[in-house]
Amino acid sequence: MSQNRKMKFGRYDYAAFSCFTGYACCSVVVPVVLIELARSLNFPLTDGGMGAGGALQLGRSIPMVFAMLFCGFAAGRWGKVPTLGVSILIMATGIMLASAAPVYGLLFLAVAIAGLGEGVIEGLATPVVQDLHEHEEPGRYINFAHSFWSIGVVVTVLAAGLLLSWGVSWRLILLLAGVLALVPALLFLLPSRGARHPDKPEKLHWTTVWGHATTLMKQPRFWLFFAAMVLAGGGEFCLTFWVSSFIRIDYAGSPWLGGLGTAVFAGGMIVGRMVSGFLVSQQRLRDLILWMAGAGTLLALFPPLLHSIWILFVLLFFIGIATGPFWPSIQSYCVDRIPGDSTMIYILLSCAGVPGCGLFAWLMGVAGDHFGLRASFFLVPGCFVLLGALLAIEWLLPRRERR
Repeated sequence: MSQNRKMKFGRYDYAAFSCFTGYACCSVVVPVVLIELARSLNFPLTDGGMGAGGALQLGRSIPMVFAMLFCGFAAGRWGKVPTLGVSILIMATGIMLASAAPVYGLLFLAVAIAGLGEGVIEGLATPVVQDLHEHEEPGRYINFAHSFWSIGVVVTVLAAGLLLSWGVSWRLILLLAGVLALVPALLFLLPSRGARHPDKPEKLHWTTVWGHATTLMKQPRFWLFFAAMVLAGGGEFCLTFWVSSFIRIDYAGSPWLGGLGTAVFAGGMIVGRMVSGFLVSQQRLRDLILWMAGAGTLLALFPPLLHSIWILFVLLFFIGIATGPFWPSIQSYCVDRIPGDSTMIYILLSCAGVPGCGLFAWLMGVAGDHFGLRASFFLVPGCFVLLGALLAIEWLLPRRERR
């Protein structure tokens, strides 16, 4: 069967893998050190400070959206590969500036600068993989490539948690994250010989790029996928952002134990994405999303009710398996269902997922201030059940817009 065909990788596949890993490193390093950072900059996460912590993610998401809206034009003018390389440099610079921030306001600004680079990465890294394998069941390769995001999460949270336990300053940890993120920038920017290049030769005018976007936005079916991505990002990042703090506050866990909780969730996402990439064909992506939405909803109801940290870890792993395929599979499935430019589909759907991450991470912090962080975890199954409902509605719509 087609899903058993051997997957083949080249120079820019490995560049994309390292890009997702570096992107994850810079995205989750702030949540892992959030408690130390809050103490240092005087916004403690108790007594009403959770909203300020969640606002950092919201402040990162807003410039990410602006950057994603721009990245389609940049890719059309200069190509995806050099645009990605420069954006990684911007992301790394923002994280390194955050490591030196003396007050909350400057930290917020530095995270926003990192968000500008991350927005371009979010918008273009997946289309690069799509272009490399557009005739080879791209959904498999996209799921596999996105697993390196989760690998980056696991490595970052475990390493950062361990360093915090050893008394290493959060500033040095952020600095190291920024420096390590420079590696994928070099892979994209250094010249290559004989490698299969994902950029198409034409340099598109901005009016052509805008035309691609408006064509998509006129289709009602597209907005169902858009809303599903908001919920997919929200459910995933509520857990990624807050699990470490939840374990440290509600379970009185150490920094390393908090990082381990996030790593367990991300480890489940690695399994979910890699197994999906190897075994689930392009034609079965809808079934994958619907089954995982149902499983994720049921599993995510239990973390607020538990009092055993070890049972919580087991549950987080299985929630991660269910959550992992959502983001890449929804995007790839939308490309199959909606007529239009595939790069613009990935960009616009990322413009939904990223604000979903920021909005729900912030809402979870606000809910934590009012009802406790434990109760705020009910936002996660809420996201997943609505996501499944939207994909079921899309499935039942008339077929006239499908390819």
